[in-house]
Amino acid sequence: MIRKLASYVKQYKRSAFLTPLCAAGEVVMEVLIPLVMAELINQGIEQSNMNALIKYGLLMMLLALVSLFFGVACAHLASHASTGFGANLRQAMYQNIQRFSFANIDKFSTAGLVTRLTTDVTNIQNTFQMITRIAVRAPLTLIFSLIAAISKSWRLSIIFLIALAFLGIALPLIIGKVSKLFSQVFKKYDALNASVQENVKGIRVVKAFVREEHESEKFREASGGVYKLFVKAENIIALNGPIMMGTVYTVILLLSWFGAKMVCAPGSDMLVGDLSAMFSYVMSILMNLMMLSMIFVNLTMSAAAGKRIVEVLDEEPSITSPDAPLTQVADGTIDFTGVHFKYHTEGSGDDILEDVNLHIHSGETVGIIGGTGCGKTTLVSLISRLYDVTEGSVSVGGHDVRQYDIEALRDQVAVVLQKNVLFSGTILENLRWGKADATLEECQAVCRQACADEFIEKMPDKYDTMIEQGGTNVSGGQKQRLCIARALLKKPRILILDDSTSAVDTATDAKIRQAFREAIPGTTKLIIAQRIASVQDADRIIVMEDGKVTAFDTHDRLLETSEIYREIYETQTSGAGDFDETDSDKDIEVYDVNKEAARAKIPGMPPFPPALRKERKALMRKEVSRQ
Repeated sequence: MIRKLASYVKQYKRSAFLTPLCAAGEVVMEVLIPLVMAELINQGIEQSNMNALIKYGLLMMLLALVSLFFGVACAHLASHASTGFGANLRQAMYQNIQRFSFANIDKFSTAGLVTRLTTDVTNIQNTFQMITRIAVRAPLTLIFSLIAAISKSWRLSIIFLIALAFLGIALPLIIGKVSKLFSQVFKKYDALNASVQENVKGIRVVKAFVREEHESEKFREASGGVYKLFVKAENIIALNGPIMMGTVYTVILLLSWFGAKMVCAPGSDMLVGDLSAMFSYVMSILMNLMMLSMIFVNLTMSAAAGKRIVEVLDEEPSITSPDAPLTQVADGTIDFTGVHFKYHTEGSGDDILEDVNLHIHSGETVGIIGGTGCGKTTLVSLISRLYDVTEGSVSVGGHDVRQYDIEALRDQVAVVLQKNVLFSGTILENLRWGKADATLEECQAVCRQACADEFIEKMPDKYDTMIEQGGTNVSGGQKQRLCIARALLKKPRILILDDSTSAVDTATDAKIRQAFREAIPGTTKLIIAQRIASVQDADRIIVMEDGKVTAFDTHDRLLETSEIYREIYETQTSGAGDFDETDSDKDIEVYDVNKEAARAKIPGMPPFPPALRKERKALMRKEVSRQ
């Protein structure tokens, strides 16, 4: 793990290498200062020697300035290296996430990825800075200070060694207990981020159902989990301070007691300046030992973060281009041969798709209909390799989709997903996701085909109108039409509409399908729909149930041969349906009678005028015949 993370220092290696050198220079200066101070006291103050006082005073100032220079340089280089290291980690993780297939993304929650890109990287970045700076500075200070202290008095130095032995036992015990708690904190962070993300994303639903208090309680629980673990960890870490300071003051008392005796003893070589230097060294040694203990705590905390980051960096995309990929898609022919598919996630059971065999001609319009959860979306996801089949093969243009370069394949397979997504920016910028260099005229043309021009032209800024993040300032139907236009801009061989006209009215739906027939006759069109009216004029219709294709034929033939299709059709075209789904005079009459009965129940509502009633029936018949 450490080697993997260290490889992302990259262009900041120079700063990372110079930081310890500057830290070492700072330590040397700080160790020399007490020695010079001892001579200043012994030769200058004790002997009233002004020359020695000036000499050692200037030398102390020089050492302090050099120490300051090394300290500033060390801080600057450490900050430069650590922030660059953090930026490289985030960039590497983000780029790898962009390469993930849907199967890879399914392994990580969105909140978990956000935590890894933010909190985890910040912890690693801070720890890296501490390692390059303090982790070098503290041990060197300990070593040099001990050497200097022993050179002054090996007897008094025994006090230091006893104190170090005591702290060497106490501090690891604290670190061991804290490390287990910090490893649990990040899972709590994931829950916290998930709570925030869900709430912000679904804020309209939250407010519509007056669930603000419920969401606040969810966040309170998630936040409370992080709080409790940190409090528990900090309560243990808090013992570090009293233990350290107790040891420091004990050492100072012992030094004062034994040092004073040695200074006052007849014939002793211990001078007042030497004792002053020992006091400086005791503070330096023990304070740096405290810093080392905090580094170990941070290392423990960062170890869990590092593992989570490496998980993302090491995750290999399950779908990649072959070594010698095909880059041209000949046509929009689609073949499913013995296709089985199941999601490779924990707890996945039976196949989502089972023994699917289909042949779709290039330029053909194919409807797909079936109950919720029958595998319609999964079926079309295999065409552009959003997932790979478990068994069998899917071919486009006469070649297995696994033989194509992924980018080349997906450029020729435009998908308007069930969950339409628009990004913050202008309408024009959103449309150009389909083709980056598209002209305004090209964008206007596809908007006319998708019937999006009807509302765009009414907007004050037209195609320069700003779309908020997620498209929250446009309706569901407007969002769907913009997404369809964006897909059309790619001029694909295959166009997949995954229930993408569910939010538009039947008349607009019919206009869009008519535009497809006229504008892109050579494009293979797959239309997943819940309404029979959206697919009944397709060349053929796929009927699915429980992951199997139960029928594949024309509308008229399916009414005769497919019981499932016939049941759906009869349900949607019954008298209780709306006029969009009515297909006979009898059904229109039933609908009309029902409307009149509902009207009569409203107090004070006059009967519907016969002339208008006749006109309404004529319009309804015209709508039915047009579909």
